[in-house]
Amino acid sequence: MAEPSPAPTRSNEPASTKATYFWGNRTKSWLCLILLFAVLLGFYSNVFSLIPRRQTEKSQSSPEAHHVQGQRESLTLSEGDGHLDTCRIPEVPRLLYPKAQLLKPSRVDVLVMTPWFAPVVWDGTFDSALLDVQFRNTTIGLTVFAIKKYVVFLRLFLETAEKYFMVGHKVIYYVFTDRPADVPQIALQDGRQVVVLHVGNYRRWQDISMHRMEMISNFSRQRFLREVDYLVCLYVDMKFSDHVGVEILAPLFGTLHPGFYAADRQSFTYERRPLSRAYIPRDEGDFYYAGGFFGGSVPEVYRLTMACHQAMTADQAQGIEAVWHDESHLNRYLLSHKPSKVLSPEYLWDEQMLQRPPLLRKLRYVAVPMNHTEIRSR
Repeated sequence: MAEPSPAPTRSNEPASTKATYFWGNRTKSWLCLILLFAVLLGFYSNVFSLIPRRQTEKSQSSPEAHHVQGQRESLTLSEGDGHLDTCRIPEVPRLLYPKAQLLKPSRVDVLVMTPWFAPVVWDGTFDSALLDVQFRNTTIGLTVFAIKKYVVFLRLFLETAEKYFMVGHKVIYYVFTDRPADVPQIALQDGRQVVVLHVGNYRRWQDISMHRMEMISNFSRQRFLREVDYLVCLYVDMKFSDHVGVEILAPLFGTLHPGFYAADRQSFTYERRPLSRAYIPRDEGDFYYAGGFFGGSVPEVYRLTMACHQAMTADQAQGIEAVWHDESHLNRYLLSHKPSKVLSPEYLWDEQMLQRPPLLRKLRYVAVPMNHTEIRSR
C-alpha cells in the first residue's frame, strides 16, 4: 500500500502563499495589539476618573467638608448669590488673651464635650474677644414669631436683644407676624435692622408652632440664603438677660431644655408612638433639646426645618400630632443629625418654674412671666 503523501509545509509552498501567511499573521497581531490597547485605555481612564470622585467622597465625610458642601448646594437654592464662605478659617490679628491651660480645665463640674466631639457651651469655656474677631465679617439672622397676642412681647424682646445679642455684629431681626402695624419701633445699633414678614395666623397655637418650621424653610430658600450667614431661631415670649454672642454659632446647634438637662433619656418627653415620624424609642436619645433656641448656617437650618415640616405633614396625613409638636420633630432630627455645638441651659431658662442650680453661672435668655391661657386664646 502506498504511503500517504506528507502534509504540505510552508517550505514547500510558493512565495505568494508564504506572503499571504506572513501578512495575514502580522495583520492579526496588529489587530490584537490595537484591541488590547483600547481595552487598557478604557480601563485606566475609568480608574483615573474615579480618583477625584473618591477624594471628594472622602473629604465630604468630615463635618467641616459636609458643611462646605452644604454651602455649595446653597448656590442652587439662592441662584448664585448666597453666603458661600461661612466656613472659611479667618486670619486672627495680634491679640492679647490668657493662654489656655491644658492641665487646668476651665470647667470640671459639667460636660463640655459630647461623645461626637461637639462643644457644650457654658460660661468659662470660651473667650468672647477672640471669637468676635473670628466672626467679625459675619451677618446673623434672628427669626422670631409674634402671632396674635404674642406681639406684646416684641418690645422687650427686641430691646434686650439690642443690649445683649450679638453686640458689635451685623444682625437682621426677621419678625414673622400677622400684625405688622403693632411691631414696635426701637433704636438699633449700626449695621442692624428689623425686617417684618407678614404671615397669616392659625386658630390653634399648636398650629402656629408647627407651621413655624414651614415658614422658616420657605424664607430660607427665598431670601435668607442671600442675606445672612447664620440663623438663630427663638421664641418671642423671652428676654435676653446676659451676653449671647458668636460663641453659639456653628453649622448646626441645639439648646438643652432646662427641664431635662440632668434627666436620663427614659424621662425625656420624646414622641413615643411608633406611627409618628417624630418617634424615638426609650433606649435612644442624647439630650432633650428645646424648641425655643436652635439654629446654624442657613443651608443647615433649611434642611432641618424642611425635614421637620415634611415629617409633620406626613403625620397629619395619618391623623397624628406629635406630643410636643415641632419640638418633638426637632428632637427626632437632632438625634439623627448630631448638632455641631450644644448650648447649655444658660441659653434658655425659666426662673418662675425652675430653681437655679449653682452650675449656672449666668442666665442669658429667660422666660417672661405670662398668662399662657389668655395669650394663646386670642
